[in-house]
Amino acid sequence: MSNGRVELTRRQWLVASALALGLPAQGAWALETIRQGFQTNIWGMPTYYLLKSGLLEKRGLKFEEFAVPSGNLTMQQMVARQVDLGTYAAQSFIIGHDKGGLVVIAQIEQVGRTAQVVTRKDLNLSQVSELKGRKVANQTGSSVGNIFTDVIAPAAGLKKGDFQEVRMDVNNMVAAMAAKTVDAMVNVEPYNEIAVAEGIGTSIMDYSKVDKMPVFMAATPDFVDKNPDTVVAYLKCWQEAARDFKDNPGKVADVIYAFFTSKGYAMSRETFAKALAKVEVDPGFPSDLVPGLQKDAEVLLREKKISAIPDWNKALRPDLWAKARG
Repeated sequence: MSNGRVELTRRQWLVASALALGLPAQGAWALETIRQGFQTNIWGMPTYYLLKSGLLEKRGLKFEEFAVPSGNLTMQQMVARQVDLGTYAAQSFIIGHDKGGLVVIAQIEQVGRTAQVVTRKDLNLSQVSELKGRKVANQTGSSVGNIFTDVIAPAAGLKKGDFQEVRMDVNNMVAAMAAKTVDAMVNVEPYNEIAVAEGIGTSIMDYSKVDKMPVFMAATPDFVDKNPDTVVAYLKCWQEAARDFKDNPGKVADVIYAFFTSKGYAMSRETFAKALAKVEVDPGFPSDLVPGLQKDAEVLLREKKISAIPDWNKALRPDLWAKARG
């Protein structure tokens, strides 16, 4: 016989208590630890800022950091299921989807201005076509590397074999330019600005007119399927971080500058500011992604780097961002 009283389960009591105390309703017991991959060049710095901002902890999210020189390495880790989430540009994402079913859960930034072809200053080169017979440092397999070999070089009349591709991580390229072991580099910020500021290199082009280069936050399908609540909470943190990039850029810059100086880069605040200004951070999920991705996928298919054009209805998950927005 009921006495009219409503009995609370222990879990309901815990949630109610958390709400009363202003704590996250979903405690750490309900959310999966995120294995977060990011690249240590300028493209990965919005993610680095998110990890250091305290926003994830406020929502009861725990994470492990997996830092690598470039995003294609994060993609490979995700295909191997060693990492759950990571950022990289379209080309790496499409390859990752082809190899491991990876999905996009948000667009974080656009970085076309940060990707550049930089030549040794002493060579006085001014055009990509002048790289014929030259040694070009390239992070082979990366998005910037693929765009250079598949789009930019052919447009300048350079065929495979016309230049010597020297495989190298982006963070080692400035030293190679200084040592004159390479004649040019296909690189990203802050390394381009460092090379120019130190009188080592001359930037002869950036990618913005060729490709705006959206950088996506991708996830393994396993992680999304098993932990949708974690993914939505994570995306809510990105929405909060976006406000910092817009309203408190000085705070963001301090965190990111400290990262590079802690790694031993002798970079002035002025040089760093120029590099960071080329990153257009605006987390979201634009509705017009498919045409650009389709174009990139067709190039990768032509170059036999993927087996088929992705089904964009499976590769893109705008529903998760929409749910995070409420």
